[in-house]
This record gives sequence, structure tokens and C-alpha cells, in this order.
Amino acid sequence: MSRQVPEDGIQLPLMEEFYTIQGEGYHTGKAAYFIRLGGCDVGCHWCDVKESWDASIHPLTSVDTIVQHADQHPAKTVVVTGGEPLIYNLDPLTKSLQERGIRTFMETSGAYPLSGQWDWICLSPKKFKAPRKDVLEAAGELKVIVFNKSDFQWAEEHAAQVSPNCKLYLQPEWSKAAEMTPLIIDYVMNNPKWEISLQTHKYLNIP
Repeated sequence: MSRQVPEDGIQLPLMEEFYTIQGEGYHTGKAAYFIRLGGCDVGCHWCDVKESWDASIHPLTSVDTIVQHADQHPAKTVVVTGGEPLIYNLDPLTKSLQERGIRTFMETSGAYPLSGQWDWICLSPKKFKAPRKDVLEAAGELKVIVFNKSDFQWAEEHAAQVSPNCKLYLQPEWSKAAEMTPLIIDYVMNNPKWEISLQTHKYLNIP
């Protein structure tokens, strides 16, 4: 998957790019330009963008082109997501974005070595491939997707590994929201270091 992409990071497999409202986590409600890279081997069965998994079906696109597109929008904030973006060398992408005064945010499972310079990292660890220590320590927010009751203990295990200033979020998996949300509400009330994250863009029908 990653072998098809130049290691210098000047081209990346671009699945899609779009300007929208961030729907989840710490930056919910803010305008941002999303860059979704293709390629992921973490393999969450409930993933809602499985078409992102195969990097080979997404065109290699130059960083210059990606940054030009991002710079055309009023909000000077980019969210790099996937797939799993840390499969690739993201140093050239973040350097070019920041040179244009664009803030760099990332959403990652943390399963690969950290690259790029980031203003904010949202770490959403997955059970299928453990997050690395360097990403755990750099995360600004830990966002745990709650699919079943055992995920609360799993969330606590990862909360113990991030920095003391890291924001902690529990988010119901969309297909289980009706079942899990009441449990999350109770959990946060009893463990107020956590906050609730919802996929507000889905409730508001924002693409």
C-alpha cells in the first residue's frame, strides 16, 4: 500500500478533499478543509469510509496541488484524515500548509510513526492496531469510539497513556448510537474528566 507512494511525501494518494464544518471532537462546529488520504490497514469493521482502505485506487496528487486547493477557502484550517494518514511522510504537506498560514490538524489511529508538524492531533485509537507512544504523547485529544460496553475500560487504558493536558472524548459509534449514548452520558457524569463527542454533521445532514 505505502510502497506505491513516494517516500519523500511530495505526492500523496488523495481520495477526496472538501470544505465543510468539523462535526466531531474538540473543534466541532468550526469550518475546515478536509484532505482525506487513501490507504489503511487498521480495518475497523464499522468504518464508514471503507473505500479509503485501498490506496492504489486513489490518484497520486502533488502536495503543491493539494495545498493550492486548500488555500482557496476562507477558513485557514486543514484536517488531514483517511484512511490512515500516518502511513505516509507528511512533512512536506504540513510544511507547505503552514508556510501559507494554514493550521494543520490531523485525525489518526496512531498506528504509524508520527510525521509532519501539527497544530492539533486527534488520536482515535483502534483495537486492531495499537497506537504508538510518540503519537499518544503528542495528541491534543483522545477520541474513543464506543461500540460496546467493554470500550469504556479500553478508553481508560489509553487515557492513562496520553499527556495530562489531552482532551478526552467518548463518541458513540453511529450504528450503535441509540444503545451506547445513554451509557456514555452516565459514564461521563460519573467520570467528568471525559466529554461526549457526537457526529453532529450527521445529525445536521452536513456532507
